[in-house]
Amino acid sequence: MNQKIRTSGRQSYAAANLKASTAPLWKRLLDVTIILLTAPITILVGTAVALIVKLGSPGPIIFRQERVGYKGQRFVCFKFRTMHAGVETASHQGHTAHLIKNSSAPMTKLDAVKDSRVIPFGSILRATGLDELPQLINVLRGEMSLVGPRPCVGYEYEMYEPWQKRRFDAVPGLTGLWQVSGKNRTTFNQMIHLDIEYSEQSNFWLDLRIIFKTVPALVVQCCDQRAKRKQAQKAALQTTVVSSSPSVVSTRVNVAG
Repeated sequence: MNQKIRTSGRQSYAAANLKASTAPLWKRLLDVTIILLTAPITILVGTAVALIVKLGSPGPIIFRQERVGYKGQRFVCFKFRTMHAGVETASHQGHTAHLIKNSSAPMTKLDAVKDSRVIPFGSILRATGLDELPQLINVLRGEMSLVGPRPCVGYEYEMYEPWQKRRFDAVPGLTGLWQVSGKNRTTFNQMIHLDIEYSEQSNFWLDLRIIFKTVPALVVQCCDQRAKRKQAQKAALQTTVVSSSPSVVSTRVNVAG
């Protein structure tokens, strides 16, 4: 009986994995070729990131989360853990709802300035995209591609309007047209339109162009995040100075009296 259950489980998983493998042949070949060619560097960098996560915070190195991919299919997405184990997610749900409701607001990440939930060096890993290296496993399993719309979490998917779900007509990816077109400088609706545009125009040369633009886009993203942090620190310092000014004036008046 147990053997039948295990066999049935393996067959179900294989069927689900086959169903998820919906990328065109040229896309699969491109994904696998690039992963194999970059494997030595990826393994070296991935090992370094794993050590940073392990030494920086107790808990698992790999973070697993159910995501929504092609045509609304659910799958387990892998990432290097960049937040403390067991942190709350309500703030992220609220932030996501705000971005969707206020679709003209820039897609600023919740941890763009400072987030106590993030582990040491976690912000750097997130800004550079190194935390997403384990998703190459998802690519090899056929659940994702190197290029495509980012897979979202379930509660975000439930907030989408029917036309917005057209972004799931393409296999999800690590990078995409939205990521190299401004990402955090864009609005939610702009992201949706860019993802839909990619799903309708996806081809070999477009994927290559997006891949080559990804590193420069990450550099710009890191610079933007650094600038926002400096602005936040400056604003906090000004607030501290202003709040302390009345007490200084009051002390001077008392001394003069």
